[in-house]
Amino acid sequence: MSEVKLSIDYDQYENGKKMKDLLEELANSPQSGELTSLIIGDWGGAYENDSEETVETLVALKDRFPKLTSLFIGDMSFEECEVSWIMQTNLAPLLEAYPALKSFTIKGSTGLDLNPARHENLEELTIICGGLGKDVIHQIYEGSFPRLKKLELYLGVDEYGFDGSLEDVLKLTEPGKFPELTYLGLKNSEIQDELAIALADAPILDGLHTLDMSDGTLSDTGAEALLNSEKVKKLQYLDLSHHYMSDEMVNRWKSSGLNVNTDDQQDMDEDDDYRYPSLTE
Repeated sequence: MSEVKLSIDYDQYENGKKMKDLLEELANSPQSGELTSLIIGDWGGAYENDSEETVETLVALKDRFPKLTSLFIGDMSFEECEVSWIMQTNLAPLLEAYPALKSFTIKGSTGLDLNPARHENLEELTIICGGLGKDVIHQIYEGSFPRLKKLELYLGVDEYGFDGSLEDVLKLTEPGKFPELTYLGLKNSEIQDELAIALADAPILDGLHTLDMSDGTLSDTGAEALLNSEKVKKLQYLDLSHHYMSDEMVNRWKSSGLNVNTDDQQDMDEDDDYRYPSLTE
């Protein structure tokens, strides 16, 4: 596997360097024809410039990267750019341009579109953000990913872009929507309890290897529904890390005999009942 990460640091950005330049240099290099994984970091002032030019350049250079199977757009630390500040655009043209893609990861949801959301060969789709808009959720639902095995969505909070409902999210779990899905991550959510209760006996669990409900606001309320579910008991792995479960509930999970991650227990503020997902701003 040949992997490259490209990023524009602050000094390069101030001196006029663009991601387009780096991509063209890579396309003209000997390794372009063997490249299988490409990671795009900061394309230069990602807090004020969206990813449109980067997308257009990648589409134009598609024939130079014939073996590309993994693409990550927006891989930045919070020191480089807070996730809620990352300016995206419609990334669907990348899906059309690279039919051999197996894995597609997006970080940042401001301005994000996936229209049309379809790919015949994609096996993994991950969106990392502090708040995922219902328009993108609907685009994924209305799209076509017949070979998708892993769907990982950071749902986030309304303050940073999550404007959907429980019903919007649950559409993604309709039977037959993703026939090959084995990993479902509906995580980093402020409605984690409601999701847990709804998913506890959902038919989609029958085909899953892993259910990932980590990084959210899960409390004993949602955990109780999961713990009592016969479908959950058949999962090979359940990720509940970063949670607000009580010590008693954590101990019940530990004695359940299930392969479950209950790490990163969060403390409730005694003066209020605010709970926060792991990634917001």
